Amino acid sequence: MRHDDGREGTATASHGRPRIAALDVVRGFALCGILLANIQPINAVGVIAVKGPATTGAAWMGLLVEQRFFPIFSLLFGVGFSLLLDSAADRAARPRLLLLRRLLVLLAIGLVHMFVLWRGDILTIYAVVGLLVLLPSTWLPRWAVAGLAATLIATSLILGGGFLALVPGLFLLGSALTRYGVIYRIERSTRVPAVLGLVLAAGAAPVLWWQAGSRSGDPDFSVLMAGAGLLLAGVYVCALLVLLRTPLRPALRTVFAPLGRMALTNYLTATLLALAAGHLLGGPPESWSVTTVLLIAAVILTAQWLWSTLWLRRFRQGPLEWLWRWATWARRPPMRVP
Repeated sequence: MRHDDGREGTATASHGRPRIAALDVVRGFALCGILLANIQPINAVGVIAVKGPATTGAAWMGLLVEQRFFPIFSLLFGVGFSLLLDSAADRAARPRLLLLRRLLVLLAIGLVHMFVLWRGDILTIYAVVGLLVLLPSTWLPRWAVAGLAATLIATSLILGGGFLALVPGLFLLGSALTRYGVIYRIERSTRVPAVLGLVLAAGAAPVLWWQAGSRSGDPDFSVLMAGAGLLLAGVYVCALLVLLRTPLRPALRTVFAPLGRMALTNYLTATLLALAAGHLLGGPPESWSVTTVLLIAAVILTAQWLWSTLWLRRFRQGPLEWLWRWATWARRPPMRVP
């Protein structure tokens, strides 16, 4: 499954293919949003929630942050899975066995994270869905994967299954985009993401307005959250892709790419840092103001960005990414940048 895409890339992934810079930027951006959405839930375990009236800041968080970034992360997981299969098909006799090991190791990491630190861990869900849906889909033709992705996403929205029900469809959508070569051409156009972003924004506006007038107990609220999350996630991604075609590209790569290249390491260490921040602040996390949450996220992300930037100057991957790759390929990969 080779792709002659002629894509730009000065950096090289550890498995030899040129890195697609836009994926690192989008992944890092999504990681920032996920942390912002998770700070209070991470610290809410075992705390009795005392609901107060929703503030303006909390309302905006509900509209622009909550469940808006996990669709990006889920889509990118499917993309990364198929990119790895593409690479492994030329380098391993049994590439699907390699992917099986990768998912099983992720499952082990997720279970440790879930039982030791935070029950809201998403890695376990990703690994299970990957084993049950993504891995078997590699035997299907790409048109079937694309059709199944659309069916699963539409079904989860119609039935109101919530954001977790969207994960299988988003995984398959990311895989289909890779298998059709869309991901390899992601940085070639400005017009396509601009037009698509405007269409998605036009669809998101009435859904967000509807959500703003609804309450969490309403029967259609989960559908609104999921639908608005998908649409707004698409707007965010399209906006980033357009900005990457402007003079802002170096700044975006500097800010987001180091976080994205060490996404697994940063996702897991963010839990520890968020718990430490909560211990220092004290009190129920529901009582924290949006400003407090933003400051916590800013401090954590600044520390992670600094560490990631310095680390990647000397090493090819983050420490957990390196161990994950070692377990995936069953051989020790090079660590230091030559």
